[in-house]
Amino acid sequence: MKTSNVLVLILVLLYINASTEWPTHTVCKEDNLELYYKSCDPQQDFAFSIDRCSDITTHTFNIRAAMVLRHSIKELYVKVDLIINGKTVLTYSETLCEPGHSKLIFCGKKKGEHLYYEGPVTLGIQEIPQGDYTISAKLTNEDRVTVACADFTVKNYLDY
Repeated sequence: MKTSNVLVLILVLLYINASTEWPTHTVCKEDNLELYYKSCDPQQDFAFSIDRCSDITTHTFNIRAAMVLRHSIKELYVKVDLIINGKTVLTYSETLCEPGHSKLIFCGKKKGEHLYYEGPVTLGIQEIPQGDYTISAKLTNEDRVTVACADFTVKNYLDY
């Protein structure tokens, strides 16, 4: 009996190590709006959720995000790309943390610490465009090392 348990455990571990991608997570799926994400960092997945899909179409909505940091954050930069049909149509980048000027509460966190955020997020858009598209977000630190990376798939069938 113990030998079979060990064999199953070894096979599971080999399968996990052989996997090259993280699973796609469903954030929400309501009526005409769907949101999914997948970590694009091959070494780390993370948790992300919102209360309701319909909240995204409001100006401000609440999120929850969590992960364990693999790298310290003295400086933090975000780059977001809007991708439609495989082509980047819009790029946005911003400095989120830097010495003496931090926009986020987790600036200054060290490697191995838990990062957890629960609270409001404002997108600064009036409505989510109709269609299927990808939003690719990448957070890097002062050493240009990836802190977190995700591709969000948005499917909006609602005609405003």
